[in-house]
Amino acid sequence: MNQITLRHRTAISLTVLAVLLPVCLVVLVVFQKHQAAQQYLADTEPRYARMLGLQQQRPALDAALEQAKAQRSEYVHPATDDAAQTGNAAQQHVRDIFSSAGLQIISSQVLPAKTEKDVERIPLSVRAEGDLLALQAALVGLSGQTPAILLDAINVQSQNFGNGNDNGKKPTRLSIQFNLSVLRELS
Repeated sequence: MNQITLRHRTAISLTVLAVLLPVCLVVLVVFQKHQAAQQYLADTEPRYARMLGLQQQRPALDAALEQAKAQRSEYVHPATDDAAQTGNAAQQHVRDIFSSAGLQIISSQVLPAKTEKDVERIPLSVRAEGDLLALQAALVGLSGQTPAILLDAINVQSQNFGNGNDNGKKPTRLSIQFNLSVLRELS
């Protein structure tokens, strides 16, 4: 029998190791690439599913968009009107609402318009006086307007605190500062 010496065994082992080491490294690299690809697929699968869902819902989304555009006219004045015209018309409309509600208009003015995304906000400042019922009627009148008149801020102060002679029967006179605005399309 042929005995393999220790020296030959070491040489054969090193040769086999030299051949197996690159093969193991290639297998390791391929395994890592496979894991990275699996992770990428796992990450993109929910996005892909969402995109497919959006494509299937496209008719419903288009209908909702058309409905939103139609409802926009309830809140926004058309772009065909000039900003000054829109502001003046809104100011006159507010004055009419407040007067018919029983408020006495002290002052009103249209402030410079401010651009916000695709609309122009036209602020109005109105000072009025009246009792609590007139204020309530004015707020109800504002709420039903189309295009909407937005109430940005309100400051209510009592003018008479009562001197004790009226026994609480005289309605409290209020001084009211309204900060309103209307929206106008830019294009």
